[in-house]
This record gives sequence, C-alpha cells and structure tokens, in this order.
Amino acid sequence: MIRTAALAHIRDRRLLQTRSTGKDVFYMAGGKIDPGETPVSALHREIHEELGVATVDVAELGVFEAQAYGHTPGTRLHMTCFLGELADEPRASGEIAELRWFTLAEYQAMEHVAPGSLLVFQRLHALGLIDA
Repeated sequence: MIRTAALAHIRDRRLLQTRSTGKDVFYMAGGKIDPGETPVSALHREIHEELGVATVDVAELGVFEAQAYGHTPGTRLHMTCFLGELADEPRASGEIAELRWFTLAEYQAMEHVAPGSLLVFQRLHALGLIDA
C-alpha cells in the first residue's frame, strides 16, 4: 500500500495536475506520506516542494483507493485528497516538469491516466466543481 496526500486545486472549473520529469502521466499534486507525518502535513510539504507555494484553506475531500499507476499489479494507492487553495501562482519545481489544468473529459482523453486521479476527477464532477 502506497499512502499519499494530494491536492485538488481547481481553477476555471478545471483540476490542476502535475507531470514529473521523465514520466508520461499527469498525477494529483502531492506525494508520499513520510513516517511520522499526518496526511495534511505531508500535503503542505509536498506542495511546497512540487509547486513552490504554500497551501491555504485546505479541507479533506476524501480517501481514494486504486491501483497504483506504474507499479506492479496489486500495488494499491491510498490517497488522502484535500480541496485547497494556493497562496500564490503554482510553478513546476523540484521533480515536476509540467503543470496542466484539465476537465474530466480532457483528462480521460489522455493516453495514460492515473487511476487515483481519475477517481478524484469523477468525484469533483459529481459535486459540480469541475466541467465534464
């Protein structure tokens, strides 16, 4: 089981996703929860590392479990996802090569999608927060 914390940051009814250097798939911004960290403390650390900004006004959206993309079959992802705002304009930093905003349909149309991210897209669309 891979435990992560992720940020659902929405702008203009689109969800922010990040692509790591050398990867072909876009993921939720965030990352693995280190030993001794809470999901929210991991979220703040990872967002600062990946997007170069602080998170503000975060609220838990839910826990999403799926096959961990790019790992051996049966490796599960346990992702605690938070809705949140950013203190400033995000920018790709650290291991992040690219940021992009997607609607549900735009993300689904990608050649590769992360199952955990797709679950979040579906939930946000069901809540009326992002476009189809």
